[in-house]
Amino acid sequence: MSDVGLYVNTLFVALLLVVPYMATKKSWVEIVVMAATDVLLVANLMYCRTYYAAIPADSYSLVGNLADFKASVADSFRWVDLLLPLTTILTAFLLRRVKNRPCAGAWRHYLVVLAVLFALSFVVALFRGGFRSHYERMRESCYYTTCTTPVYSVFGNILYDVTSTPDPAATAAEREEITAWLNEKSALRPHQPLPDSIARRQNMVMVFCESLESWVIGAKIDGKEITPRLNALVADSTTFYAPNVLTQVAAGRSIDAQLLIEAGLLPLKSGVFSSRYHANMFFTIPKAMREAFGVRSYLLTCDKPEVWNQILVARSFGIDTLLTRSSWRNDELVGNPAKLSDGSFIAQSIEKMRGGEIWPEGEPAYVQFVTYSGHNPFVLPDRLKRINISEAYPERMRDYMTMANYTDWAIGQLIDYLRSRSDYGETIIVIVGDHEGLASDRRELLKSPLAKGVVDEGQHTPFIVVNSPVGGRYEPTMGQIDIYPTLLNLLRLDGYRWSGLGQSVFDPSKPPYAISSTSNMIEGDTTGVSVAVKRNIARMRDISDKILRHNAFAELP
Repeated sequence: MSDVGLYVNTLFVALLLVVPYMATKKSWVEIVVMAATDVLLVANLMYCRTYYAAIPADSYSLVGNLADFKASVADSFRWVDLLLPLTTILTAFLLRRVKNRPCAGAWRHYLVVLAVLFALSFVVALFRGGFRSHYERMRESCYYTTCTTPVYSVFGNILYDVTSTPDPAATAAEREEITAWLNEKSALRPHQPLPDSIARRQNMVMVFCESLESWVIGAKIDGKEITPRLNALVADSTTFYAPNVLTQVAAGRSIDAQLLIEAGLLPLKSGVFSSRYHANMFFTIPKAMREAFGVRSYLLTCDKPEVWNQILVARSFGIDTLLTRSSWRNDELVGNPAKLSDGSFIAQSIEKMRGGEIWPEGEPAYVQFVTYSGHNPFVLPDRLKRINISEAYPERMRDYMTMANYTDWAIGQLIDYLRSRSDYGETIIVIVGDHEGLASDRRELLKSPLAKGVVDEGQHTPFIVVNSPVGGRYEPTMGQIDIYPTLLNLLRLDGYRWSGLGQSVFDPSKPPYAISSTSNMIEGDTTGVSVAVKRNIARMRDISDKILRHNAFAELP
């Protein structure tokens, strides 16, 4: 609130919105403009409560996807948001009681004031290095990353996004910068193979659990385990478990998780990669497994193929077979609009695997599941609830734990089937949360004494590897970006040409910290980490952004 740009830019944009009235001298035209602006601002407030950012410009073209997330949209609304449209309604009421008589020279006076405000806005930005330069510095600072939209308004955010058009190819300087960073990363944080004595697995089952956070695993409520099946898995000596995985997704949320874990890249600094860069060259876990073991890869989701452009991303990631909403009997539905429940989704998937439609037994495969039931607002029909939790707990916490318990049960059914297969010994099962789930509800929940000490204060998702060739537990903070190289280690695919931006947790030299993609805040312990390594990690997202925007993997030698 102490930034002069906030006031200058807000006044300039507000006055700019009066142009339709000045051109028509009709009050109703300005009311329509104000109402449309209210919708835009409220939409951005609701989006920010989940994604901690304004709506990226290219996401407006995906507005049709909201039809599948009506419940989540409604859940993001707050009654205080009504203040914006109420000011417009009040203005419309007052205008009916006041006769509009434009004064002589109104246009001249208006343009003079508009020009003065524009000049002030321009000069303020100029003294800070220019609009784009200042915007990027604020966004990349851990203290000011959320201030870009208030200072430059929603329209400034849109302006920044639409003027951030990618070059068709990286310049020589950018190619050199990317190559130099990758070389530095290889020198400072090299990918280290595991010993040859480690058994090799040729099958992988990857389960992306919607909004699953780590704190529910191992937690008990009134003596009852929230996730009994996952608890048993992480207690097994053949399971590898890392509970403190910092969420590093950005505006793309679920699809960003696939980028991080399957492709070893961080999300874009602005926008969603699946909207504009889905056709890029990617090096991924499925492609690496195909080269090494000749696997066939499957992606199973109960969503529509166009959500997050999943059908196009899957093709670029090397997925051979994609089964989406139309592939299933939608007989047991959860959410609004209703989508296939995790229980029915897993049961039907098992049917297809038993029948040989998916992953015939004995053939090497990569099989990816993307669950849905854990999507906010976490409301599970009573008939599907498998645990009763006291109403003394906050409602959102209770709903979240009930849903986690249901997803845990569904995963248990999948594990039981996989263990019954003759090729289970050659299969690792990876269970991850795609991103944190509580978003802006976390702070409010932590005010409850019953939630304190149970609900995680941070944004941590689990990384579980069942039937892992290396068991154990990794407690330090790691990022989602570190999962990709860790999986290459476990699969003994260390010779694959892309080892990812992160670092395997099996490397003793791995720094025990990570950087958030939404706040740029560092979490973990940086003690003893060299300046060079810190600098290399700090630049990681900038390099990933350049790789994505310039399709650098298609251009680098």
